[in-house]
Amino acid sequence: MKNITVSVDEETHRLARIRAAELDTSVSALVRRFLRSLVGERVEGERTETQAERRRRLLNEVLADFDARGVGLHMADNLPREALYDRAAARAEAEAERDRRRRAST
Repeated sequence: MKNITVSVDEETHRLARIRAAELDTSVSALVRRFLRSLVGERVEGERTETQAERRRRLLNEVLADFDARGVGLHMADNLPREALYDRAAARAEAEAERDRRRRAST
């Protein structure tokens, strides 16, 4: 294993030590974990995800969940232009929602 030297300001060092203590680990272990995730290195036979890969995987999971539940954006759900600018209907809808919340809270 290679050693590296990293210079950080006092406040960053203090906060890193606090966070490491919260996670019951060391600052060196935090840096090692960060660098491994940054390069997607194989650790103990398993490849760790890079941050971009993790975000992509999570986004795909959310989209798959939307598809499974039938949630999403459908052209049929869009309001016509006139309805978008119907302020009287928007006010009435908002008032009905406020009334519903008042009744539910009492």
